[in-house]
Amino acid sequence: MAKTRSTRRVKPKDANRRTKKKISPLVTDKVEFVDYKDVDLLRRFMSDRAKLKARRVSGNDSQQQRVVARAVKNAREMGLLPYATKVTTQRRSRGDRPDRGDRPERRPREDRDENTTSDEKVESQVETPIEAAVEAPVEAATETPETTEGES
Repeated sequence: MAKTRSTRRVKPKDANRRTKKKISPLVTDKVEFVDYKDVDLLRRFMSDRAKLKARRVSGNDSQQQRVVARAVKNAREMGLLPYATKVTTQRRSRGDRPDRGDRPERRPREDRDENTTSDEKVESQVETPIEAAVEAPVEAATETPETTEGES
């Protein structure tokens, strides 16, 4: 004869402990109507990142949760509540990454002269026609005439 399995399930040891049911802030404050303009009340149902808290966290029943969700959506649409907020945290320093001061020196590019910047090179090569016209007579006047050895 084959063994028959029992249909009874084995309960875990912690199943006998009942957790205390969370009570909704709507019940404790005796709120009859959830208004989308009541931002302080609606923020109690939102996380720090502006996400709507779950029913098991907030303690609402399903009907209350629907009403709160609709009010939060209306308040977001009107600009009273944010859709999302960015939470900034400071980075922890890692031991495997070197500090910025430990970086090696940058080598200059080979095509760039170390003494002049690229802007100075461009300025010295480009002359406007006005500058060329002004500089030509000045250079001619300052040049000394060359004398040859035959003439004295």
